[in-house]
Amino acid sequence: MKVFVTGGLGQIGSHIIEMLLERGDQVVAIDNLATGRREHLTEHPNLKVVIDTIADKALVDKLVGDFKPDAIVHTAASYKDPDDWYNDTLTNCVGGSNVVDAAKKFNVKRLVYFQTSLCYGLKPLHQPIRLDHPRLPGGSSYAITKTTNELYLELSGVDFVTFRLANVIGPRNVAGPLPIFYQRLKDGKQCFVTQSRRDFVFVKDLAKVAIKACDGIGSGTYHFSSGTDVAIQELYDAVVKAMDVPGKPKAEVKELGPDDVKSILLDPSRTFQDFGKIEFTSIQDTVSAGIEYYKKYGTLGEYTHLQLDVARPQQ
Repeated sequence: MKVFVTGGLGQIGSHIIEMLLERGDQVVAIDNLATGRREHLTEHPNLKVVIDTIADKALVDKLVGDFKPDAIVHTAASYKDPDDWYNDTLTNCVGGSNVVDAAKKFNVKRLVYFQTSLCYGLKPLHQPIRLDHPRLPGGSSYAITKTTNELYLELSGVDFVTFRLANVIGPRNVAGPLPIFYQRLKDGKQCFVTQSRRDFVFVKDLAKVAIKACDGIGSGTYHFSSGTDVAIQELYDAVVKAMDVPGKPKAEVKELGPDDVKSILLDPSRTFQDFGKIEFTSIQDTVSAGIEYYKKYGTLGEYTHLQLDVARPQQ
């Protein structure tokens, strides 16, 4: 099987690529290194890595047209700065539509897309959130641009699977509370939590299901979620335990900000129905794997895609 992966050096893309290579597939990956890292993937005879941007339409057309992949896995996304509307739009809308158009033009059999749960807005109408919840992405540039590309994908006629994501964490997670907690605890700084809850899922659990989607399982939109949320405080406690921080420092509790929501819990029933039972990795094992990565490679700085001054999760 031949697979073209955007954002191939990022957290989700690189794990999917490793699994594809392990089973003998051929992969072409593209990444602009905004949040990806070259060291996330080792050299492999079945892997070609292109350091460039999907916003270059001629390049995307050439890569897809020359490679003729069976599937495209589109993980590339801009999310570093909530005020950077230009790059969010350039990567998520322009680049995303380039990828969708190439899939259509070159008759790619399947496109796998990853959408933020913030597409449902900052005040979800029901919990857990069902797939029939209206898309209300106006709360962030990231959600607006990711949803725009999802709409282009639906318009295209290309066979696709979209995974609307819970909070994907683990090794190579470079944004959100996990790297923030690690870095601040490592530097001896105070950490902050809010009284919010999120569903945290292990990146490798997602990668396994994404590969099933590449192989033709499922069709349309799904939630990738364990169906259970945990307090941000619990995530912080797991980080402290994994790092074995002396004195087990307590986090300061802050009120929810205007752009945050107490809980975003997705209903995963359709996913379980079509993809089968998923053995989700425990929160402690997930965090511990992430901490081992940071010990070796460090973090890329404290940021998320929302306006905030405390650690909030990445959807």
